[in-house]
Amino acid sequence: MNSSNTNNGQSNNGKSSRLDGINRDLGLYFLELSRLRSSAAPTEMEEDEEEAPKELNTINSSGGFLVVAPDKLSVKYTTVNLHGHDVGVVQANKPAPVKRLLYYFEIYVKDAGAKGQIAIGFTNEGFKMRRQPGWEVNSCGYHGDDGLLYRGQGKGDAFGPTYTTGDTVGGGINYASQEFFFTKNGVLVGTVCKEKEMKGRLFPTIAVHSQNEEVHVNFGQKKFAFDLKEYEAQERLKRQMTIEKISLPPNISYGLVRSYLLHYGYEDTLNSFDLASKSTIPPVYIAQENGFDEQDIGYALNQRKILRQLIRNGEIDAAISKLRDWYPQIVQVGALEEAVKYGRIELAKFFRLAGFDDLVQDCVALLAYEHPQESCVGYLLEESQRDLVADTVNAMILSTNPNTQDMEGCLQSYLERLLRQLTACCLERRSANGEQGEAFLLRRVL
Repeated sequence: MNSSNTNNGQSNNGKSSRLDGINRDLGLYFLELSRLRSSAAPTEMEEDEEEAPKELNTINSSGGFLVVAPDKLSVKYTTVNLHGHDVGVVQANKPAPVKRLLYYFEIYVKDAGAKGQIAIGFTNEGFKMRRQPGWEVNSCGYHGDDGLLYRGQGKGDAFGPTYTTGDTVGGGINYASQEFFFTKNGVLVGTVCKEKEMKGRLFPTIAVHSQNEEVHVNFGQKKFAFDLKEYEAQERLKRQMTIEKISLPPNISYGLVRSYLLHYGYEDTLNSFDLASKSTIPPVYIAQENGFDEQDIGYALNQRKILRQLIRNGEIDAAISKLRDWYPQIVQVGALEEAVKYGRIELAKFFRLAGFDDLVQDCVALLAYEHPQESCVGYLLEESQRDLVADTVNAMILSTNPNTQDMEGCLQSYLERLLRQLTACCLERRSANGEQGEAFLLRRVL
């Protein structure tokens, strides 16, 4: 008898210890979410704004064969071309920004000069400043005298029309498709794959190669001849259409939505959703083999619904009372003196956690205001924060399910885990492109 009691005590202590560990992990997870949702921290980190080219680089250029105007936006070939390497080349003062969908700049050919040997393109930092862009590795150039495109060698490929006096020509990089693109007089000439080895810093580059050739550069200080915004919109639409062509059985998407409603305890909405899905033609039936374990996420559905409603309505005392009745192991409230002591000990832990100081201080500051909603820390009482509290309580209740094996399932629904996987895949793809292209922001996608 005594032995049995001892074993039961050890078993209960083990369960209690496990629950304490789960509660601690869940608490830290939702505390981090609260910190990210606070006014002091953005929900998603935006990337630092890159400095874009604004003018030509007068220091690193083949200065003996061209003159750069005082505004550093115009160049002219002033000498007589005697040799093939007597090229007047100049790069922009900054490399093309890479943390965006597209980069683009234009040139206006004021004078094609004696031979019209003008070129526009992109070169790397170590490019030889006596060669046309495209004639050396790690460079690409669209040439005006023959309309050819040169990529890393002296032999060009058929690409587009020639260009001469009065023409406006543009060059750009599409980081999503990893392509260069070129335009003439506001019309897209064509695109070409960017070589894999050209992942470093690339500078907008122009070249002049015969007497009196004169070119003006537009880095965006005035309106482009080419409609860049429309082109960007078309590129986004292409990617969206590619995604929409992927066939997805209705029961999969319905299952994801249904599991979300189950997970967060939206019982009334779930009932309406089920009714609507059965009213479609043909009806949508969600089979268990789709991988949705409704037994776990359907646990204590009605109680979780009631608690969410109470918390969202600000009826915290009623919510705590329900929790005490239904889940005393979650809410353990003793004497006031003990509660204050417990609060001091627990808050002290969070003060020592880097990044949480401001949030904890704001929480404590709420006690100092007679009307906390109107205070500078009133954001903690906004509806979004109530939702976070409701999500925390929801996860705590799900964790009490004796059949729960996957703690991740208590934190997030299948739909949210799928979105996390989407984010991870997009970041991996961007990494494979040398961190070029737009940063993936789920908020922007949704």
